[in-house]
Amino acid sequence: MYLAEHPASASGSLPALRHDWHLAEVEALFALPFNDLIFLAQGVHRQHFDPADIQISRLLSIKTGACSEDCAYCPQSAHYDTGLGREALMPLDAVLAAAREAREQGASRFCMGAAWRSPRDSDIEQVCAMVEGVKALGMETCVTLGMLTDAQTGQLKSAGLDYYNHNLDTSEAFYSSIISTRTYQDRLETLARVREAGINVCCGGIVGMGETARDRASLLLTLANLPKHPESVPINLLVRVEGTPLAATDDLDPLIFVRTIAVARILMPASRVRLSAGRDRMSDEMQALCFLAGANSIFYGERLLTTDNPEAVRDRQLFARLGLTLSGYGLDG
Repeated sequence: MYLAEHPASASGSLPALRHDWHLAEVEALFALPFNDLIFLAQGVHRQHFDPADIQISRLLSIKTGACSEDCAYCPQSAHYDTGLGREALMPLDAVLAAAREAREQGASRFCMGAAWRSPRDSDIEQVCAMVEGVKALGMETCVTLGMLTDAQTGQLKSAGLDYYNHNLDTSEAFYSSIISTRTYQDRLETLARVREAGINVCCGGIVGMGETARDRASLLLTLANLPKHPESVPINLLVRVEGTPLAATDDLDPLIFVRTIAVARILMPASRVRLSAGRDRMSDEMQALCFLAGANSIFYGERLLTTDNPEAVRDRQLFARLGLTLSGYGLDG
């Protein structure tokens, strides 16, 4: 039905980026027969990207644990006993050593995450030095630090920050079931502040937290209807961590996750859609379907902040089997 109503999308002509989607349209995409949805998503993907190109990012926790937020999925929250200790902000030389290693393994973007509700001005000064150091290595930079002030976004922009990550996590309707210490509007205001400073936005969410199909559609609808689409859209699969409220959550059907990737690709055609947390639980076949559905970015390396991630050698083997190449690199680069 959707293909019949949208012949331009099916025929291969380049559609305009939209910011006026309706929930019924997004739900209709999710409801398409699987083959039709993947066909449509792959067609949109090829109109905007080389289908063999994969952008690689590396994520490092530069300050771990003792976060005052109560995000129900997060092992770094001070509200839960997950056995994770508190660590101070990493020294600059250790961060730059990790960035060099990431660059040698093929990462083009280095992302730094700190477990803060909102950083102090003195913290921002240290993070700015890290951004400048990573930029000097020839890599793109991204940080996720929580909520920011106008002055802090200005400092990060002046330091050369390329991307700021601030996920919406889920739909506005389901949000209060997951987080009570920060509102949905707080998140939207932080995104607007980052945009106003001229920094690219990295924003996505988490699926598999017990949300409904409508919640998944609503999350993507909110992202797609932002004044400008996020340049990067990380789609995370819940990593269940003992001690967090979501530790016993049921597994999500893998094909629902693939559908979420496909709909994200259709709604935000020019964005990098990234496979993020949870890849260590995905089979090679599931990841291959995600790439077919329009995912074209991953986090590389054995750790994502505090949770496991596939080893780099496994990723390289999978890329070789699928004929995928690292963005800006050959497989041997």
